[in-house]
Amino acid sequence: MASASGFPASFYGEPGVLGLLANGISAFLVLLQNFHGARTGVPAEGVENILAGVHLILIGGVCQLVAGLISFRKYDHLSGTSFVGYAALWGSYGATRIFLGANQQSPNLFNESTLINNTIQDLFTDTSINKTDIPMFIKESAIAGLVPYILLSFLLAFCSATVNYIMPFVFGAITLTLIFEAIGLVAGWALVVSGVLELLILLFAIYGSSALLIKGLAQRYVLKGFGNPLFNVLLLGTTNASSSQSLGQEKKKNTKYAEPMALGFFCDTVSPFIFAFYAFNYFPSVSVAAIWITINSAAQLLASYYAYLRQDCYHATKFGLHCVFWLVKTWEEHVVSVTVGWTEAGEVRHAMVGNWFFVSAALVFCIASLHKDTLELVHNSFFVLVTISTISQIPIERYYIFFGVTCSLFTLLSYYGTFARLINTIAEKSLIPVGPQPVSTESLQKYLSYLKRSKIEESEDKGAQLPDALFYLSNGVAALSAIHSIQPGLAFFDLTVPWVLIPGAIIQAYVSRLQVQGGQRFGSVIPSFYVAIWATWSWFRFAGHRLQISTESANGFAAGAIAFLVINAFLILVAAYNNLVLLALTTIMEVIIVCFLLSALGRLPYQLEVAMLAIFAIICLYGMLASLVNSIFSKTLIPVGPSLIKNKKKKESETTYPCFIANSRETSGLLKTAKSLENNGVCGIPTDTVYALAASCKNPSAIEKIYSIKDRPAEKPVCICISSVEQLVAAKPPFSPLLWEFMRNVYPGGISCIVPKGEWLLKLGVGPAYDRVGTRDSIMIRVPDHTTTAHLCEFTGPLAITSANPSGEADSTHHDMVINRLGHKIDGVLCDGESNELVASTVVNCLKIDEGTISILREGCVPALKVRQIFERVKSNML
Repeated sequence: MASASGFPASFYGEPGVLGLLANGISAFLVLLQNFHGARTGVPAEGVENILAGVHLILIGGVCQLVAGLISFRKYDHLSGTSFVGYAALWGSYGATRIFLGANQQSPNLFNESTLINNTIQDLFTDTSINKTDIPMFIKESAIAGLVPYILLSFLLAFCSATVNYIMPFVFGAITLTLIFEAIGLVAGWALVVSGVLELLILLFAIYGSSALLIKGLAQRYVLKGFGNPLFNVLLLGTTNASSSQSLGQEKKKNTKYAEPMALGFFCDTVSPFIFAFYAFNYFPSVSVAAIWITINSAAQLLASYYAYLRQDCYHATKFGLHCVFWLVKTWEEHVVSVTVGWTEAGEVRHAMVGNWFFVSAALVFCIASLHKDTLELVHNSFFVLVTISTISQIPIERYYIFFGVTCSLFTLLSYYGTFARLINTIAEKSLIPVGPQPVSTESLQKYLSYLKRSKIEESEDKGAQLPDALFYLSNGVAALSAIHSIQPGLAFFDLTVPWVLIPGAIIQAYVSRLQVQGGQRFGSVIPSFYVAIWATWSWFRFAGHRLQISTESANGFAAGAIAFLVINAFLILVAAYNNLVLLALTTIMEVIIVCFLLSALGRLPYQLEVAMLAIFAIICLYGMLASLVNSIFSKTLIPVGPSLIKNKKKKESETTYPCFIANSRETSGLLKTAKSLENNGVCGIPTDTVYALAASCKNPSAIEKIYSIKDRPAEKPVCICISSVEQLVAAKPPFSPLLWEFMRNVYPGGISCIVPKGEWLLKLGVGPAYDRVGTRDSIMIRVPDHTTTAHLCEFTGPLAITSANPSGEADSTHHDMVINRLGHKIDGVLCDGESNELVASTVVNCLKIDEGTISILREGCVPALKVRQIFERVKSNML
């Protein structure tokens, strides 16, 4: 949660101030409109609504999104989920206001009452209705969007009561406000009640943000409201052993960032809820609802991103899959509502097969979640039903009924999942039942390993494994969706555009960004190139009739296809250095590009293109399964084949590096690194967790260089690293017996202790760096359980260290990652191969240990439960 007083270094600035103020100001903007309408009797319309919508997007959406992103980096589960969720709400509501204002300025003369009683099936068969006359049903869409946020806001208000007693009032007032805003869309009197509640939101937000701002400045709680919950979260239940074990297994992966699972379930509640309203014909046009679902899907993509930062391939891919699905279905229905028309859509949908890849991918996740908890498996199973309900071959008279029912069931399960994930992450133990593991991890690995028959050495790139599953997913959906017959009809082309463009270009651009951030600079080339291919494919093959592409323009596309062929030939060579699956994928893509060239020349062999796209999709499905499973278990269970071309290792003397390279297993390497540190250098060094940047405490200017090297915020101080507890004893710090005993039990190891600062640091050897490490009153100390690091500290004295990665990016788990990412900025790297852990140390605040309490500021490689058990054991032994 919020950082403990005296040590803000582990976190960014307090984002709760920005988040609460964004909610308060947004409510105030709506309040002004509501009270003005009540006083004058003239509701806001036209430009007033447009301007209000823009302000809601900027303040309630963008500003609050920033607060949510910072909260995730602060390991604040509740605030991260809440602020991102409310950012999606205010952004969507602001967009609705803009639509409403624009629609009022140029009203559609078509009478909505003639449609409101029609069913979707009627619209399919009623040829008297022109597709361009369908109104947007703005108010109905807004109500459908507000209702799930009302339910989720109530949930957030309840969960926040386990943390403090300010946020429950803010979130509770938002919940009531949303209720009356929804009623106010059909009954004007409710807007007055909504205005009163919005005034309460503003007052609560001002007080809460003031309390947090003063706390940040004074480094202690001055105003009441934070620091103490309304009730203890432990009152909600007792820990379930099997579920707790499953939760702990996931936490060992990465706890540097807050867990995004609750946000992912949050988004899986909103999108299907809106679709259920649409499927049951509450509004027959999805134009405005598409904005709500798109913004919500963007929030779900953020959940995928933070799962990736936590090195959690499973949730990164799962939330990415769900995001793609909701986006594709939303904009397909938008095309049906606005462009194609229901009659034509009903005739051409039978030829669409892209949804079968979603069904297959959902089944893959059912397999991958067998070793998770029961809730996860059931949630994935219901998502399979949702994907099945949208298969285009289902008769249209049953299609929407089936879709609406499955969306309703999926919404209920996702709502429970949001509650369970949020409470369990706040409590850091399983209080809300999520069920045991259906299949043990060992058994699942055993079953999956049957696919691996050969013992040929596989090429593994752990840094690139995390986004690989999403790479195969996005390409598979795009390829299978691109399949069509010789004369499919123009309506088919219109409906296919979102199926190819969204996964193939938009989501794959996100995958490319993940590849870059993971240190795999060259690994981003293939997804970036395929973004261009699928985007070009969409606009030429499927949107060409809308763009009215001439013969001369088609020749330009043909020239571009030739360039694609040349570039992809190079990528085939690159893939030969990786694995057979990627090699097969790029090779088939070469044939697909040939088909694209022939289509630009008017000589397309349809049967060949269909066969190649189908084979491409099958390879993608297998690649997704293999990448997902292999990354989840951090070992090759499903083979992807060896590299066809072996990369010969060059001698170190023949390789040019941006900085010096030293071997940790050689004394000369240690001495070289120590000498560089003594000479005001900054070096990458191994530790018992992940790689770190180190500078000697004798050189304050070197410590300052660390900040510019990492782009590290100035308010985040670095910690010091020493060789042993005995080195600390020699400095004679005035620690209590309890603190000494606790440190002797956790050092050396993957735990960092925050202790009071004092003159004893000068005796320790910190010297000139006293003001450059820690905060004014506290210091974080590391004693790594790593022979190389211990010997290095004996040579140099105390070192100032921080993780060896650009600020905000994933930790470096191999010396190659340090060299590739920071080698051009630092003096050298002490190479030790793979790191022992995937995450940094666990940070423990010991400033109040004499009062009998410690707090976990960041859970790392050592689980928080184990730290507390050690402390309780030490404390009981001291009595």
